[in-house]
Amino acid sequence: MNTAMNLGTPDRVPIMCQLSIGHMLLQLNVSPAEFWFDPEVFAHGLIALRELYDFDGILISLHGHNPHWRDEVQSRRLTNEGEEVLWKNGDKTICYLDDLPRQISSTERAKLDIESVRDADLPPMLDYIPVSQDLHFRIDPDHPFDIFKTVAAEVAEKFSVHGEITSPFDYFLDYFGYQEGLMALIENPEKSKQVLVHFTALLKMLALEMCETGIDAIKLSSPFAGAGFISPEFYAEFVLPFEREIVQLVRKKNVHIYLHTCGAIADRLSLMLASGASGLECLDPPPLGNVELEEAAKMMRGKAFIKGNVDSVNLLLFGTDQEIMADAKRRLDIGKGSGGYILSTACSIAPRVLQEKVLLLREAVGRWG
Repeated sequence: MNTAMNLGTPDRVPIMCQLSIGHMLLQLNVSPAEFWFDPEVFAHGLIALRELYDFDGILISLHGHNPHWRDEVQSRRLTNEGEEVLWKNGDKTICYLDDLPRQISSTERAKLDIESVRDADLPPMLDYIPVSQDLHFRIDPDHPFDIFKTVAAEVAEKFSVHGEITSPFDYFLDYFGYQEGLMALIENPEKSKQVLVHFTALLKMLALEMCETGIDAIKLSSPFAGAGFISPEFYAEFVLPFEREIVQLVRKKNVHIYLHTCGAIADRLSLMLASGASGLECLDPPPLGNVELEEAAKMMRGKAFIKGNVDSVNLLLFGTDQEIMADAKRRLDIGKGSGGYILSTACSIAPRVLQEKVLLLREAVGRWG
C-alpha cells in the first residue's frame, strides 16, 4: 500500500475497498445499534472484515465513539428493520439491518439563512461528522481517536490504516441544508466563502490531530463536489481552495491524503489534482460516472495514486463471476502499468453485494496483479 501511495510499483497490486455500513452489517453477526455506537464492536468489525476479504488496508470511517453511550439510552427494542434506540433526551435512532441509521430528533432543527448567520453562530469546534442528510455522528471530545489505537494495536505494521474526514463543502451544505446551501453559492458567494473558511480552519485542526495517531493516510470525503451538483467553475471557487489547504497541511506531516468524490468527475480531474492530494478515489466508470480508467491513468501518472474504479452496483451486484473477473483483469492491466494503483471499488461496496463476489477481486489480484 505504501509503495502504491508513493506512486511506485509494488510486487503486487494492493486491494482495499470501502464497505458500506449496510454491507458490513450483513456480513457481521452483530447488533446494528452496537456496531454504530460502540467503539469496540465497530473496531473489531472492521478488523474482521479486512480479514474476511484479505484487504491490504482498513478505512476507519467513523471516529469519536462515546464508550459510555449506553448510559444515555432510555430503551432499546428489536424491530423487523433492526433496532430502535430511544435516548434519554427524547431523540430516537432507527438502526437498520442493511443501511445507515436514521436519526429522529425530538427538537426541530432551525432553518439557517446565510444572509443573517454570524461568525458567532458557527460551531466553535467539530463535534460531529455529517454522515448523510440529518444523520450526524457525534465525536466525543474525550475520546476523539480511541478507535485508531484499538485498530492499530491489532494490525499496525501489517496493514495500511486510513482515517477519514469530511470536506468543508460537505459541512457547509449540511449546515444550511443541501438546496439552501447550493443556492447560497449563487446568491451570496462571498458569505459562503466566509463560512467555508471557518469550517476549513476547524477541519485543519481535526486533520492535524488525526495525523498524530500514526495512520498511513486520510480520506477526504467530498461526495457533493461532482458534476451532478456543481460545475467545474464552482468546484474551482468553492471546493478546491479549501480542500487544498487541508491537503497541504496533511502532506507536510508525511501522511498521505486522497480525495473521494462520487459520480461524474471527468471534467474536474485536473482541478482535483491541483489540490496536491496524494491520490484520488472513486473515479466512477460509466454508467455510475464518466471516468475511463485508461484516460485517468495517463493524466495522473506520476502525480497521484488511483484507488478504484470497479463498479460496485452494475458489476458486483448484478454481474456474473466471469464479467467481474474480466473487468478486474482489465483494470489491473491498466493500473499496474502506470504505478501508483490500488484496486478498489469506485465507491462503497453496495449492501446486497454477495461476499463471494467481493472475494473474486482478491482472486483477480492474486492471478493478474
